[in-house]
Amino acid sequence: MGLLEVRNEFEKIGIVDQIIILEECTSTVEEAAHALHIEPARVAKTLTLKSKEGCLLIVTAGNRKIDNSKFKKTFKLKAKMLTPDEAYEYTGHMIGGICPFGLKQSIPVYLDVSLKKFTKVYPACGDAHSAIGLSIEELEQYSHMKEWVDVTKDQ
Repeated sequence: MGLLEVRNEFEKIGIVDQIIILEECTSTVEEAAHALHIEPARVAKTLTLKSKEGCLLIVTAGNRKIDNSKFKKTFKLKAKMLTPDEAYEYTGHMIGGICPFGLKQSIPVYLDVSLKKFTKVYPACGDAHSAIGLSIEELEQYSHMKEWVDVTKDQ
């Protein structure tokens, strides 16, 4: 699971050759930013949170974290991260490679407005040694995002 599913999905839409495979581990924002030679904020990290239906994904700038009051106001529930096992069960991706692509199940994806200040961001591609550079418009399209939300704050 993971990178293989993302590769299969990206093969269908003709962007598989844009996946970046790195020797360095990219499982944290700091590691990914270092490996990709970008500022941490441009790493598009995907957070897995519990929802009434099971799980939702928030893709946010790498230098942001969930703002509990904004999250509760937006989703009408308390922000609670999934465990690594739960995240894998829903997404098919291990922690460090979670992304909104090649998902095991249909999961609602929300993009945080913190990403809008960039022309290009770098989400993972299903494992801790991969990424892809996407414009915001491409991220919207390929993530099948549900909507833009404002649910984060600076770390």
